[in-house]
Amino acid sequence: MNIPTYPPLNTLKAVANNIWIVDGDIIHMSVPFIQVPFSTRMTVVRLNNGDMWLHSPIAFDADLADEILALGPIKHLVSPNAIHYAYIAEWKQHFPDALAWSSPGVEKRAQSQNIEINFDQALEDTPPKEWENDIKQLIFKGGRVIQEVIFYHIESRTLILTDLIENFEPDKTKSTLWKTVHKIAKISAPNGTTPIDYRMSFIGNKKAAKESLEKIISWQPKRIIIAHGKWIEDNGVEELRKRMSWILK
Repeated sequence: MNIPTYPPLNTLKAVANNIWIVDGDIIHMSVPFIQVPFSTRMTVVRLNNGDMWLHSPIAFDADLADEILALGPIKHLVSPNAIHYAYIAEWKQHFPDALAWSSPGVEKRAQSQNIEINFDQALEDTPPKEWENDIKQLIFKGGRVIQEVIFYHIESRTLILTDLIENFEPDKTKSTLWKTVHKIAKISAPNGTTPIDYRMSFIGNKKAAKESLEKIISWQPKRIIIAHGKWIEDNGVEELRKRMSWILK
């Protein structure tokens, strides 16, 4: 494996009360002339009404689904940005009553990739009634390519990000090529931050990004879950300020 996964895969791992992560296998994103490998991670929250909320679902796995169902009915399938959506259709096929939530631009992206997926409702800048008492959210402003929806699980003080911070561990990455790419892209642990290409999309519009970041900091997160690489288990506010300092400058 060229980049690390985080076994055991496809099983719930408790983060705090009513919140779990599930680490998945490697996926490959197509860019010109190359397939870029990424580890995958889903976040699962049990809402106060008992419903299960799945953020950035990984590939469907029947045993994993049963494990989640033992905690409550699967009711929400969340695409946090226009890149993280590909497996929602699989979960929706098995759980047709679950609501599929779209992020800004994801439907256009799915169509361009010939992926058929029917979303039920769109995510907005404030949480819907379905989880307004459990999870805060906002659309992170300023990026011209991706608009990521940021979530904050109130009970556990957990910030849930997707691609705004990536943190690949070089000591667990076997490929010299990808170690070098991660370093150049500024997504190498222990100080992984926003990928350089994503960061460049904020040029000339950092004021909006700074306002979004300051709002997130005001939530005072204890920990930060990310989709790719080693997630941040403590000192959430300090780590957020450090890793997103390029916006605050």
